[in-house]
Amino acid sequence: MSSLSRAEVAKLAKLARIEMTDAELDALSSEFAVILGAVDRIQGAPLADVQPTSHPLPINNVTRPDVVIPSLTPEESLSGAPAQEEQRFRVPQILGEE
Repeated sequence: MSSLSRAEVAKLAKLARIEMTDAELDALSSEFAVILGAVDRIQGAPLADVQPTSHPLPINNVTRPDVVIPSLTPEESLSGAPAQEEQRFRVPQILGEE
């Protein structure tokens, strides 16, 4: 069975910027052993004749026709905006870009 050492788990935690206690590192290393064992069992399954799928059941995408219906004019939609510019809502800049 594959496993990760306590040092490898500590390195992964450091890379993920997760602070862990010694007890958590010990517990997680044994949990990883179980997870990696399950992955090993799955990788050993005979999959040569299995077709790749994105879903176990066939899916038909149900859509409706795209129909144009009357809606607000730009002036009506912008009538309550605190600020507008070129028929668009004007919002405060958040990223500091020009």
